[in-house]
Amino acid sequence: MSMEPELVDVLPAHKFDEAGLLVWLQKELPEIGNRLAVKQFQGGQSNPTFLLDTDNGRYVLRKKPPGKTLPSAHMVEREYKVMRALSEHTDVPVPKVRVLCEDSDIIGTPFYVMDFMEGRIVSHSALRALDRQERMPAHLSAIDTLAKLHSVDVNAVGLGDFGRPEGYVARQVSRWTKQYLASKTDDMPAMDKLMAWLSENLPANDECAIAHGDYRFGNLMLAPDKPEVIAILDWELSTLGHPLADLAYYCLPYYLPSDMEGMRGLQGEDLEALGIPSEQETIARYCDQSGRDGIDDWHVYLAFSLFRLAAILQGVYKRALDGNAANANALDVGKRASLLAQVGWKIASEGAQP
Repeated sequence: MSMEPELVDVLPAHKFDEAGLLVWLQKELPEIGNRLAVKQFQGGQSNPTFLLDTDNGRYVLRKKPPGKTLPSAHMVEREYKVMRALSEHTDVPVPKVRVLCEDSDIIGTPFYVMDFMEGRIVSHSALRALDRQERMPAHLSAIDTLAKLHSVDVNAVGLGDFGRPEGYVARQVSRWTKQYLASKTDDMPAMDKLMAWLSENLPANDECAIAHGDYRFGNLMLAPDKPEVIAILDWELSTLGHPLADLAYYCLPYYLPSDMEGMRGLQGEDLEALGIPSEQETIARYCDQSGRDGIDDWHVYLAFSLFRLAAILQGVYKRALDGNAANANALDVGKRASLLAQVGWKIASEGAQP
């Protein structure tokens, strides 16, 4: 299993004016020189991502997808803003961003360019691609890095306006309830119960931090030679939000089956044999790193994270059905949405305290 990102020729749907890009870059980033070769990273990013090979080494370009998109989706400008603030004012590990282009005339959509980083990406939290003795330190580094992100003073780094500082969970429940109802295909009783329960059981404590929104191993880069997080990637869902929603999302694999395609779960795995922490150890480490003496309402954050992910997958399923009902993967995605809702409702109704 490779930990290197896969590169392909630019996909036909994502082709853009490479000569125009080179002219623009020579003005904005003159050190790149006269040569530009473009390849596309394969993978699940909704914002297409490209490798730029230049006289001055390699860079990465991320752009909005072509065509019509939802107004608040694919905001590469927001990704650029949060990464720039973090790289300039903190030691939270992010790629160094170079330039943002908001002019759609250059390559068809807004985009930004950042430094290319050498490292390893392992998408499944069992970390089988790493040697056993690297797995625990990699998990601890991921937890410590999340605590470090959440400790950033948003106003001090110029991100006070990056989102509304209060009521994140309530707003997200409302937003994803609407999205789910708009993309609903079959009856999903567990989802209906979960939505109703969440709106009645919001967390008692409101907190504000930079929330990544998709914090998991597939979006973390480890150093080439040691089990240490050197970059948090894919900031598309980031906003000001509740830090414990990020932690709960990171802990979801403990509640999901390891034998279901696309779930990245750890249920049914021997954690000790793998050499990775239990959920309790993960929470204890995060509390220790963030100066907490415990977490109230843990089951609420877990149920919320499962609900949100189910709503996102239901949207993917509906789009796949609309575009092509024969899409083999679409039906699996629909099953996953239903399973997430069922697990979420089970946690909500039974309560799960660490």
